[in-house]
Amino acid sequence: MTQNHPLKIGIVCGEHSGDRLGAELITELKRTHDLDLFGVGGPKLEALGVRSLFDFSEINIMGLIDPLINYRKLSKLRESLIKVFTEEKIDFFIGIDSPDFNIGIHKALKTNLTNKNIQIVSPSVWGWRQNRIKLIKKYIDLTMCLFDFEHNFYKDHNHKSIHLGHPFSNLNKIDRDTTLNNKNLSSNKKYISIVPGSRKSEIQNMFPTYVEFMKKFSEKNKDHIFLIPVADNKTMDLVQKLSNDLNANAVIEQNSMKEFLSISEFSVVTSGTATLESAILGCPPIICYKTNFLNYAIISRMLKVDNIGLPNLLLQKRYFSELLQNECTKESIYNASRDILLLKEDSENIANTLKAKLQGVGFENAAKELFLI
Repeated sequence: MTQNHPLKIGIVCGEHSGDRLGAELITELKRTHDLDLFGVGGPKLEALGVRSLFDFSEINIMGLIDPLINYRKLSKLRESLIKVFTEEKIDFFIGIDSPDFNIGIHKALKTNLTNKNIQIVSPSVWGWRQNRIKLIKKYIDLTMCLFDFEHNFYKDHNHKSIHLGHPFSNLNKIDRDTTLNNKNLSSNKKYISIVPGSRKSEIQNMFPTYVEFMKKFSEKNKDHIFLIPVADNKTMDLVQKLSNDLNANAVIEQNSMKEFLSISEFSVVTSGTATLESAILGCPPIICYKTNFLNYAIISRMLKVDNIGLPNLLLQKRYFSELLQNECTKESIYNASRDILLLKEDSENIANTLKAKLQGVGFENAAKELFLI
């Protein structure tokens, strides 16, 4: 049964995985309520009625230094959102990921309005900058955690949270023959997925190294084809530009992550959600990450965890290779690729273990939780 007056919801997300999560929650809320949606979202949220004030990629900025460089721009975008949310007198604000951008909105709305503040995707407060817990407790009414260890962290710090769980708990591999047929790929070739990430800064930092690896690998492995899934047209253009001198067989395609990972021997993946997707689809990931020197110098000293790859965090051990900063070279990726196929033998057990750890209360119960705050 729907309400007589639509619920007014402000929502903010800055990248595709957050767009998918937000769309899941909004879909559940729409089953029982009429909604007016304001803020900024990606294609899935916009299809559900979010009227974006600007392109969601504008706030897709990571690290410590880049947000400082873009401080004025981000501040103006944040203020434009706060103005709309305040004028519309929203009932709920839902921030999805982008914690440093969203915390300013949480703070302003908690000061000026009586709405409830929800954060989907916990900041990595358990891993670094743990002093942020004070701001989270003060300005956020409910945090929806993708992972149980995050939920346990908040329980220890007396902050209201739920273990939402992760959509990948229901992720299953696509049949190889079906994928090869649909993608017009040869059954006589072997495949490797190269997953550069969705953020422009990540791709610019990571992809040149991936190109060098692909060149090196292809010198001795002529029967392999590289599969490069990209999120959208902008990412496609950037990856194609950076691939100009790639003399290896490669297929670059949008919206093909699941299919490509399902048929690949292994993957080379920029640290993030895709590392988990790869492991669950039975495609052992080589987890890579590098950022600018200053970012890394600061972040590495603040880290409170031994691993950064999501599969390794969930398994509580370094099961998959992690190549960070100066260790992330074409030679190190190549060396890791020679050993990684040994992990393929146990990939099904690892996938099932990870999926079990991702089971949470789900979006239907999460939607109900909003009205219990």
